[in-house]
Amino acid sequence: MPAFTRALLLRLTAAVIAAFALQACSSSGDKPKPAELPPNAALLGVAQAWSASIGAVNMPLTVPVAGDRVAVSSSDGAVSVLNASTGREFWRASAGEALTAGVGSDGQTAAVVSRSNHVIVLRDGKVLWRKRMNAQVYTAPLVAGARVFVLAADRSVHAFDGDSGARLWALQRPQGEPLVLRHSGLLMAVGDTLVVGISGRMVGINPLNGSVRWEVPIATPRGGNDIERLVELVAGVSREGNVVCARAFQAAVGCVDVSRGALLWSQPSTGVSGISGDDRFVFGVESDGKIIAWNRNNGDRMWVSERLRFRGLSAPLAVGRSVVVGDQAGLLHLLSVENGTPLNRLPTDGSPIVTAPVLADNTLIAVTRNGGVFGFKPE
Repeated sequence: MPAFTRALLLRLTAAVIAAFALQACSSSGDKPKPAELPPNAALLGVAQAWSASIGAVNMPLTVPVAGDRVAVSSSDGAVSVLNASTGREFWRASAGEALTAGVGSDGQTAAVVSRSNHVIVLRDGKVLWRKRMNAQVYTAPLVAGARVFVLAADRSVHAFDGDSGARLWALQRPQGEPLVLRHSGLLMAVGDTLVVGISGRMVGINPLNGSVRWEVPIATPRGGNDIERLVELVAGVSREGNVVCARAFQAAVGCVDVSRGALLWSQPSTGVSGISGDDRFVFGVESDGKIIAWNRNNGDRMWVSERLRFRGLSAPLAVGRSVVVGDQAGLLHLLSVENGTPLNRLPTDGSPIVTAPVLADNTLIAVTRNGGVFGFKPE
């Protein structure tokens, strides 16, 4: 298939799947009523420390953390690296065009992907290089080891030199599934292995040459049509040592020992967003807003909370005593990791929390659809 035709097909099918996912989460004709919120318990002392603005976010967004630095980007191409403790900008720049994925960063170098299929790499507030891809990209590039890694919507993986943009290698898998998901996928480094989600499999790749070291299925395609058979690993994972736990879209949550490429467990789950966890639990949000905690060792279900059903929750973040989720009203909910009971509720700007909150330099950071970036600290 010619590159142009393939790219067009990917754009069309991605749009179809994005619409399907939205429809699955809430019916336009009979939208479920969001759970009512009780008075704020405020059992955990947390307060807003700073706020900043990046611009409207209407794309899959990743907020990478590197020491005391976090990177954020907007749909119109703004990219900023902030001090996590104060919100002060180290630098801000423009990619020069609208984006489909952002942002990857190691604290110094940042990488985004534009609607014209260009990987754009910035450093110290300036564009360093651009490279055109043959397929759409909805996953933020990974910047690691002086390289930039890209996972494209056609399930190909690419490596570029971080300084020059020279293409180092590309891994192209056979086209087994006709549809793709307009959602951030799994792309991360674990030790000397590049860990990538390709369909429902977690794949370990040698970052030096692109050779596959192992692959483990977390979920397998099932169903009577292409939409029902769509299985992709989505961004937002829980890592403890060599164990990485991840979600397969609308199918399962599972944990893999990446040191030997072995599946430890997998459990059915209907969520669409990433997961988080600590050394005891893995936390995830189902499509209807139920929050589930699984035993990290064996996948047994430990508790379920229905307090925030149908509130349009973000992916979660496990931090200390709490698991944090954002909702469509721009609220951050801090729940007990032990049983899901409320510990505190924090407002932002009233627009939806667009991605999982992150923790950097003892600061809880959330980004909203309107482009607000908010930092919260313990009192």
